[in-house]
Amino acid sequence: MQEYRIWECLVCGWVYDELKGAPEEGIPPETRWEDVPSDWLCPECGVGKNDFEMIEVRVNSAVSASAQQTSEPEAPAAPDGTIHASGNFARIDYSRAPIVIIGTGLAGYQLARELRKLDPHTPLVMVSADDGHSYSKPQLSTAFHKKRSPEQLISHTAREMAEILSAQILTFSRVTAIDTSARTLMIEAGLQNQHLPYGKLVLALGSEPIEAPVEGNAAGCEFRINDRQDFQRFYTASSGAKSALVIGGGLIGCEYANDLIQSGFQVHIVEPQTQLLGNLLPSDAGGLVENALGRAGVQLHLGTTVESINYCNAGVEATLKNGSRIQVDRVISAIGVRPRTELARRSGIPCSRGILTDRLLSTEVTDVYALGDCAEVDGHNLCYVAPLMAAARALAHTLAGTPTPVFYDNMPVHIKTTLCPVVVSPPPRDIAGEWHYTRADEQGVAARFSGTDGQLLGFALAGDACQQVAEFSEQAPPMMQN
Repeated sequence: MQEYRIWECLVCGWVYDELKGAPEEGIPPETRWEDVPSDWLCPECGVGKNDFEMIEVRVNSAVSASAQQTSEPEAPAAPDGTIHASGNFARIDYSRAPIVIIGTGLAGYQLARELRKLDPHTPLVMVSADDGHSYSKPQLSTAFHKKRSPEQLISHTAREMAEILSAQILTFSRVTAIDTSARTLMIEAGLQNQHLPYGKLVLALGSEPIEAPVEGNAAGCEFRINDRQDFQRFYTASSGAKSALVIGGGLIGCEYANDLIQSGFQVHIVEPQTQLLGNLLPSDAGGLVENALGRAGVQLHLGTTVESINYCNAGVEATLKNGSRIQVDRVISAIGVRPRTELARRSGIPCSRGILTDRLLSTEVTDVYALGDCAEVDGHNLCYVAPLMAAARALAHTLAGTPTPVFYDNMPVHIKTTLCPVVVSPPPRDIAGEWHYTRADEQGVAARFSGTDGQLLGFALAGDACQQVAEFSEQAPPMMQN
């Protein structure tokens, strides 16, 4: 009998054991990976079986790696922040100019993985402003309910990633300038500064939270959770806290509210629009999410904003524009993110909303590329997992010598409001059209967005209507035309 295998999601690290199956996802024990339905979605990050890659790992390898992570100390970093790995680097051709990736988030590490499949020889250097550990960013907004600490979110340490990728990883190192004419980076690491040459440079800088414009003596106390270090700060500060205010009722805010209310917090959401997820969903779909969160205990304050936050007893008091006052222990600001472009702008690399690239992910500066949240690819700035993965695969081929343009097909967004699941394929910004419901009841909402010419441009599914995602996705147009 064939041995049962274990598979790991490359996006979030979720593990599927064929022997155990995933009964909570409707997959019985002893189901082989090839027998998992083609429309299956990863329960952690929402990626699809046919769109994204799982890697097979042997059972004894998984146990060994886990034991190593808990018992073997992290390799020390050199003064310049370099992680020294013990992996086999013999195949690296150091006569070649290195490919340098700035950023070790999902974009940076996924690109590096894809690149190493195609090019095991070119030196690869990755620069990280933090500890460089690999983790799934989508898990940040589900961690409390799943009782995961910041340490448990880590899928691989920086040392392990250096070994996996045969790469040099510079941790706690910040790029302060790019000299594109000399092809050199200026890096600040602690009290030391160094110059790092590159042959090809990739900017995987990610995005940064937008700060909520509030006044009061507690202004600035809000937590903005955009990476694992941010989550660490909130996780530590939440000890003993019983209530939280979430500023913003968009995708990020709804996910955190959904997570916290199921973790025992008393939760308030303040949203300036008159419905939740107003930039993504038609009113009936947004209403379904509101009802689900409301039944769970979330208190909604719609059509108003937070004007001031002041310290009050052991917590804070928020004063809203409509005159209401809310006392809570902690505040999360989740009003949105913007691409990190400052380094590119200072270095003369053209930017608009994001760092401007063509479909080859190439900027106007020779041998400088960008991908992920920081990039505006042929007019598209999409801060979601699916476009990032497509871009990583395409750019890896380009860096390996085969120019390959990225193509964004229809890529629905799975919003992790588990109390009321949502899948949406947003229509293009500022395009004329209307939502048309094909279903709208207490259990589910399905709607199509059609342009003035009747062409389908997007769709929204909420509640149990999410089961129709395959059908709607087949009919929806690609995000990139031509």
